[in-house]
Amino acid sequence: MGMHAGNTSSSDEPEVMMEINTTPLIDVMLVLLVMLIITIPIQLHSVELALPVGAPPTALLKPEKIRIDIDAQSVLYWQGLPVTAAELDDNMKAIAPRQPQPEVHIRPDKGSQYAVFANVLASSRRLGLNKIAVIGAEQFVQ
Repeated sequence: MGMHAGNTSSSDEPEVMMEINTTPLIDVMLVLLVMLIITIPIQLHSVELALPVGAPPTALLKPEKIRIDIDAQSVLYWQGLPVTAAELDDNMKAIAPRQPQPEVHIRPDKGSQYAVFANVLASSRRLGLNKIAVIGAEQFVQ
């Protein structure tokens, strides 16, 4: 039979405990388990919805597409025909009140002046055209 008579070394340092204290770990796990049990019923509640039956309505009219091109010399084209800035404004004023509103596709050339493009964009917004797209922007990526 062996007996532990204390610290055999001459120093007064306490012995190192080699076991992990698992009491705080068990306490934390129990708290998490209680929280889980409390919150599960909240997640299982369902809301009854009365959804309409049938197919959704389809859009009968597709919006018209208006193409505005700007070439390398900064000349404006309305649907392929050259126009001046005043004619462009008149054309945009004519299409703005239409329902559904036409889509305006602006296609600038890489060599065109930015001021011309900015003027077309500002005019279309000023005149109330909301569906505007810039086409061919990949040519500006370097």
